[in-house]
Amino acid sequence: MNFLAPRIQKAFQVAAVALLGAALSWPALSQASSSTKPVAKKTVNADRKKAPSATSAKTKRPVASKKTAARSADKAGNRKVARASQPAKRQRVTVAANTQRPALKKVSAKRAASAGAVAAAAPLTLSAGERLGLRESDDPLDLNSSVALVVDQDSGEVLFSKNESAVLPIASLTKLMTGLVIADANLPMEEMITITRDDVDTYKGSGSRLPVGTTLSRGEMMHLSLMSSENRAAHALGRTFPGGMQQFVKLMNSKAQELGMKDTRFVEPTGLLSWNQSSASDLVTLVSAAYDRPILRQLSTSPSHQLDVGPRTLQYQNSNRLIRNPEWDIGLQKTGYIAEAGRCLVMQTKIAGRKLIMVFLDSTGKLSRLQDAERVRRWVEAKKYQELFARPQG
Repeated sequence: MNFLAPRIQKAFQVAAVALLGAALSWPALSQASSSTKPVAKKTVNADRKKAPSATSAKTKRPVASKKTAARSADKAGNRKVARASQPAKRQRVTVAANTQRPALKKVSAKRAASAGAVAAAAPLTLSAGERLGLRESDDPLDLNSSVALVVDQDSGEVLFSKNESAVLPIASLTKLMTGLVIADANLPMEEMITITRDDVDTYKGSGSRLPVGTTLSRGEMMHLSLMSSENRAAHALGRTFPGGMQQFVKLMNSKAQELGMKDTRFVEPTGLLSWNQSSASDLVTLVSAAYDRPILRQLSTSPSHQLDVGPRTLQYQNSNRLIRNPEWDIGLQKTGYIAEAGRCLVMQTKIAGRKLIMVFLDSTGKLSRLQDAERVRRWVEAKKYQELFARPQG
């Protein structure tokens, strides 16, 4: 038993040393384990996250990763472009909707034209005088008319002039030449004339109170043409003239040349066409010649005329309001208007003891030509009084 004692004692020593070493190394081991466990968890979690993506990439898309990324970028870009283009599409639709509205207006304008509302839908037309700049001309009387001429009928003295040489459309002043040709042809005034479709205005679309089929005497047609500027009546006078309309217009121009009207041209008897043109100087000549025909003086200055057309009774008024003004002594007159000519007026009248011929062309406003005539009348009267007071006394 003695020989076992050293061995047992040695084993106990080894065991004690081992226990002592273990006790000394335990805190370091605990710290190491606490620091390594979180790292291990993070590593495991990171591995778990990477693993599914790698697996799905291999199972779902067996395409190279660069091509896949490119396709994904293209799709994402297309989606962005699509989203960005949506407002632009809405804007284009709005513009398209707005551009459709003028088309609707055009259609409605066509319907209005077919219903007789052409004048309301049509744009304004500049007169020939306005295009030539004549309306910018100044004059001492501040007249509305672009052209004016006042001449003493007996002596030929020019009392007032403004652009008297300008050649312009004369509108229904043409009817004065129409009446002159009819009067000089010595045709029977009792002959009956019927309004036909050929007499309907297809130039300006103007209306008439004489329906197709109306039958009147040549004298009544002359009366309405000169007094109320009835277009169908004037056209019927030319159409039924011996030789027809062509011969009638030829005689109108021949009469103008015979009278020395060098600036005048006629293409039809109503004045609706702007190609009927003349100057103020020529129109003074026409008024003087027409004044020598009693029938033209009588019919053009008639204040009114009553006419029976079938079951209806029509009342016509003179187109010149000055005829009904007691302050005026008018021996012959004619008015005219189309857009290209403006408001026109010619008259033979007596003012301050003098026989005068007045011409007003291309006036603006419905009453402006009459206002111009009033200004000229007051000016002539004032001039007459000044001459009387200027004479030496005793």
